[in-house]
Parts: sequence; structure tokens; C-alpha cells
Amino acid sequence: MPLIKDITNAIEAFAPLNLQEDYDNAGLITGNSNAECTGVLFSLDCTEAVIEEALQKKCNLIIAHHPIVFKGLKKLTGSNYIERTIIASIKKDIAIYACHTNIDNVIDGVNAKIAEKLGLKNISILSPKTELLKKLVVFVPATHADAVREAILSNGAGNIGNYSNCSFNIDGTGTFKGNEDTKPFIGEPNKLSKEPEVRIETIFEVQDQNRIVSAMIAAHPYEEVAYDIYPLSNKHLKIGSGIIGELEKELPEKDFLSHVKTAFNLKTLKHTHLTNKNIRKVAVCGGSGQFLLKNAINSKADSYITSDFKYHEFFDAEGKILLLDIGHHESEQFTPELFYEIITEKFPKFAIHLSKTNTNPVNYF
Repeated sequence: MPLIKDITNAIEAFAPLNLQEDYDNAGLITGNSNAECTGVLFSLDCTEAVIEEALQKKCNLIIAHHPIVFKGLKKLTGSNYIERTIIASIKKDIAIYACHTNIDNVIDGVNAKIAEKLGLKNISILSPKTELLKKLVVFVPATHADAVREAILSNGAGNIGNYSNCSFNIDGTGTFKGNEDTKPFIGEPNKLSKEPEVRIETIFEVQDQNRIVSAMIAAHPYEEVAYDIYPLSNKHLKIGSGIIGELEKELPEKDFLSHVKTAFNLKTLKHTHLTNKNIRKVAVCGGSGQFLLKNAINSKADSYITSDFKYHEFFDAEGKILLLDIGHHESEQFTPELFYEIITEKFPKFAIHLSKTNTNPVNYF
């Protein structure tokens, strides 16, 4: 039987916690990560009803998209649904884990699931993030360059878009002189050495730094390894906000609206005035996506699908794009399905369940 941390580690391998926004609270919210996991329940939200459902299904771990605790709690008196849910989870020994903006920000995450339901092809990140990559430079004796390079690349470095094992290598001469306390791999103490070396350069994602550096040092023959790490401002092509893609064939606007209603099982659909052009290029953002409207317009998308637009914000489309507000819950309704796919790939025979509890607080008449 896996531990709770085995399950959450699989989620974090797909959507690392460092990718969450600063305001977020993704990760383990209640529970002991070292406890054995009896079963997992996937839900969009965690409420008292979801806690009860987990109990009935003998699941002691709930993985939800939205964190039940978003801001600090100063009291636990049961005065609101957040406090009551936390109290129930602790009493029933059910761990709560949230995977929120970190899984929004990966290219195969929440927005990719939306794109899949719409049938979008050729998807890419709408607003790529920066400051998520670093460059590693290390100097290695020529005789050991292949081994050190392999250690670095096999631990996650060297990935650029759809390419892997990317590095740049320059031959040169290294000089060094150890004192009497050294035991140099090449040369002798107190004597200047000049040796053929290779400068290896590659890039890596910031969360992988410790693992990559440890592997590099372990494979390197020198007592003191000379290496540099540089922060990069490059855009990360697979991490960021929103997704843009294309329909297999363009649709008239009203046909596109019907397509969206069917794909998301919508009772109603809010949208801006029709733009009198066919729809082919579509931008999407699960949850509150007002902040990406300009990106969608600048990307020449014909339509932008998201939620939580206020009345006056609909004017910002300015007739340049067909804006659809499909509802917050509705836009993210397939996220538990995504969690299910991630965990079943790693634990195909484990007890996992999609929640049957409707947590949408918004109703339509």
C-alpha cells in the first residue's frame, strides 16, 4: 500500500509546487504524508460533503484543485464551511491535498484538458513564464566529459521545448595548483597543472537544481568541482498561463457556441457580441482569466474561453475577439479527471475515485 506522500509526489512530479503563484496554497493542507493511503478521492473542491464521501469510500486522502485554506486561519471554531471542513478532516483522519495554480501552469495541465474537450490542436502556452530556467556551466577533464555530461542530462537538464540532451561543449585548457593538503586527481600538490578540459553548458528547470548538481559532483573526478549557475530570463515554452490552439476546421460563431455548450454540458453561456467571423484559433484559461484577455487578443485568437469576467470587463473585448464566460466551476470541471489520469498511470490498481459530490455553489434557473 503506498504512502500518502507517494501519491502526492506523483502529482508534484507532473506539476511541481514551485510553479504555483505567490498567492496560492497548493500542497498538503492536513494530514500525515507518511501515513499509508487507503484510497484517494479526486474533487474540484473540498467541502464537508466531500469529506463524508471520502469516508464512505474508505479514502483517507482527498486531492482537490482548490485549496480549502487559502488565507491563514486564526480560529477553528466551526463558524464557517472552511473551519468545519478542516475540523472534519482532522477528526476523521482524512488528509487534504490541493493542486491548484501549479497544475494550471503546466502545458499538459488544466488548460490542456479544456483544449482536449474542445478538440484544439497545435496547442501552446498563451503567456509563458520567465525566471524558471537556469544555465549550468562546468569544467571537466576531457577524459571524463562524457560521464559527467551524461550524469547532468540524465537527471533532467538539457531540455529545450521538444528537444532533450541539449548541451554546448568547448575544448580548452584548465590550470590549477593545489596546496599541500590536496590530493589532486591530476598533477601533484604545489605544482601548477595545465590539463585539457571541456566546458559543458546546459540549462535546467530551477526545481531540479539540487538533484542535477549532486549527480554532476558525484560523476566528476576532481576534489573541487569548478562550476557556475546563471539565472535566465528566457520564456519557458511549456510553463505559463492559458493555452492557445486551433480547431480542426473553422466554425461559424453560432456553431462554435453550440460546440462549447455541448463540450462543457452548459445550461447557459455568457458571451460578448458576435464578431461576424468564423472561429478557428481559440485561447482558453480555466478559472478566473480576465488577466489574459490582452494576450488572447494579441495572439490573434478568434475566441477566448474563461470565466469570472465582471460586467464592465466584457467591454474590453472591443469587438476584437469573441469572449466566452462559461463559469468557474464549468471551466475546471475536468480537473479531477486529470488527477485520475496522473495517478492511474503510476498506481494502476490502487483504490482511486472521482467524487460524485457537486461542489458548484452557483445554480441556474
